[in-house]
Amino acid sequence: MRFSGSSARGFVALAFALAIGLSALPRDAEAAYGRVSLNVGGLKRTATLVEFERLKKRRRPVIIVLHGGAGGSGAGLRARRSLGLDAFARNTGAVVVYPDAVDGYWGRAKPGQPAPDDAGFIRALATRLVDQGIASRRHIYIAGISGGGMLAMKIACDNSDLFAGVGAFIANLPAEWAASCTPTKPLAFMLINGTADPLVPFGGGPANMPEGPRDVLSTEATVAVFSKAAECTGQRTETISDRDKQDGSKVTIEHGTGCKVPVELVRVDGGGHTIPGRRSTSTRGAVVGAQNNDIDGARRMWDFLLRRTGG
Repeated sequence: MRFSGSSARGFVALAFALAIGLSALPRDAEAAYGRVSLNVGGLKRTATLVEFERLKKRRRPVIIVLHGGAGGSGAGLRARRSLGLDAFARNTGAVVVYPDAVDGYWGRAKPGQPAPDDAGFIRALATRLVDQGIASRRHIYIAGISGGGMLAMKIACDNSDLFAGVGAFIANLPAEWAASCTPTKPLAFMLINGTADPLVPFGGGPANMPEGPRDVLSTEATVAVFSKAAECTGQRTETISDRDKQDGSKVTIEHGTGCKVPVELVRVDGGGHTIPGRRSTSTRGAVVGAQNNDIDGARRMWDFLLRRTGG
């Protein structure tokens, strides 16, 4: 087991890893990285944990981020750097956790085996972070990308007592989960979707997901689920300046009004299956559609969850 930086810093990182059952990984000069291992449903499940204030013994906000379903993983450094959340964590002291799907796909069963209990894994992971004094019980958030965003919404719906807020990028709620998605308390919610997404249709219908085809609600209907839970009474629209007139897209933000907690839809007119302001790591090229450059979608999601909800 190797540590970078000074010997004192390495000793603290080792103590940290042993205290919460992590195996240490190489790290930046300022960050502590670790691998969390849990046994859920007879399967070993893993996640990557990133924090920048390990020497300060206090509970912090935690964002659990579910990767996209194209055979990815939470440990994938390229995707993490593209999203940029690690850099945001450095400035706020929050902890970011990147769980791994089994074989890279959420909910996909191996031949002859039941589907993995992804929701149970995420619940167990959040509980572990609270029990070990890392996570602030009132400030645990979940976010996800594409298929990971769909799962994040489902988990938040079923565990609204555990999460303070949920965010999703380029994802709509699968129709099969709509009836059971009834949060027991208001959940802060942000959704960032493109109207010209070729994989997850903005208006709902069949979605072409790596995990397999599935029907999804429209973006408006997805937001309505969380608006109802937040008891919103209306909405106002904010138009974002078209900073890049060459990207073929524009951004408007629909803010819920009269809500008990914030609810927002970031609507990217003409946008594809991409996160605004962030270079896509997809290998499908033009298939994902237009990339908007007027806002930094990841930054906006981070600020929404951690600032507007009191994190």
